[in-house]
Formats: sequence, structure tokens, C-alpha cells
Amino acid sequence: MAATAQRLDPQAAVSGFVASLQEPRTPYISPKRFSEALGVQVSGLASLAGVHRNTLRNPGSERLQGKLREMLKAIAAATLLTGDLQAALYWYRNEPIADYGHKTAAELVAEGHLEAVLAFIEDLENGATG
Repeated sequence: MAATAQRLDPQAAVSGFVASLQEPRTPYISPKRFSEALGVQVSGLASLAGVHRNTLRNPGSERLQGKLREMLKAIAAATLLTGDLQAALYWYRNEPIADYGHKTAAELVAEGHLEAVLAFIEDLENGATG
């Protein structure tokens, strides 16, 4: 039933997901909560974010927070396209994109190619709607 609700209102699913990642009593994204949502160890999040593992020692680091926000942008765009947060998370981490050397969206974002991932999602959306 929850999946159906996410499909009916993907924007609410994205907003709820973003809110669930907030570090309590701070204005930033919790690396621990984000790693749990992605199903990886906190140390694995460093790799997915494209930062050195020691960067995670300072969760409020602007560099780390910027990388986590980039990851969120790609996941949010995929969620709005699919209408399903869990499907978007799975796609982000696991599905190779042929047009980009069969790398996943997570790999591309970690390498600094967020715009390429967003362009790919936009192309999918345009193909699906027009």
C-alpha cells in the first residue's frame, strides 16, 4: 500500500525521503541515515559520494554535504520519473547506463557527472511523454 501511495505522489515521497535524512537538530544530511537508506555501510557511502572516507568524520563538511545533495538530486529526479522511491534507489545504485560506459548513476555522480545523469533522466522523461 505504501508503494502505491509513493506512486501516486512522488513529490511527497521525495520530500519525506529528504526529511528522513536530516541529522537531528542540525541543518545537514546525516551520512549514517543516508547510508542506511542506500543499504551500505557508512564507509561505503564515502565511495558512493566520491569523497575520502576520512571526510565522513566531519558530517557537516561542506564538501560532503554538497556531494550528498548531488546524490539526492539524482535520486529525486529518478523518483519523480518512476513514481517509486525504492525503484529509484535501486536504479541509482545498480542499473548500468549504456550511453555512459555502462556506469551506474551512482558511479557517474561520484565522478562528478551529476549533469549527465540528470540529462539522461530528462531524456527518458521526454521519450516517455513525447
